[in-house]
Amino acid sequence: MKIIAIGRNYIDHAKELNNPVPESPVIFMKPDTAILKDNKDFYYPEFSSDVHYECELVFRICNEGKHVSLKFAHKYYDAIGLGIDFTARDIQAKHKEKGLPWELAKAFDHSAVISNLMPKEEFENINNINFSMKRNDIVVQSGNSKDMIFDIDSLIVYISKFITLRKGDLIYTGTPVGVGSIQIGDKFDGYIEDKLMFSTQIK
Repeated sequence: MKIIAIGRNYIDHAKELNNPVPESPVIFMKPDTAILKDNKDFYYPEFSSDVHYECELVFRICNEGKHVSLKFAHKYYDAIGLGIDFTARDIQAKHKEKGLPWELAKAFDHSAVISNLMPKEEFENINNINFSMKRNDIVVQSGNSKDMIFDIDSLIVYISKFITLRKGDLIYTGTPVGVGSIQIGDKFDGYIEDKLMFSTQIK
């Protein structure tokens, strides 16, 4: 199982970080050791002083695919959940300044919160899914899949040109505007529509 994550997939989020709006998907990877599930606590890493939260819709791949065509892309995912892409923003900024990869800022242990997954058949429209996240009971992020620059089918087509998709892979589809720093003691609750999907405490 691998985690394929998409950066800058919402226009307002790209703008809030002063990044250009991408013309093609921005892709990075996280290892399986990044997964944090079952509402477990997140422990603030000692190597960063500026970890940010980024709430994202997550799609699970259900078939192996290479060079997937757009008309068949919908057959390659079967479930949807919600997650957090924790990012060590201070490390990311240093690496971006030097033109280096982001992995140390994005791929560290437990940096990928994941909820339980819901069968995609439970959704009326994959391209109209509301999601949100509360920090200490206050909504800090809200988004809708219709606002993604590259929708899930397009992402599957693009990714599979370069990387073979395999059953169980997860695609983190990018975060809407509203990211911010986490603090020890914070509690984050993620929702798809009105359904609580995950809770995680910062320790």
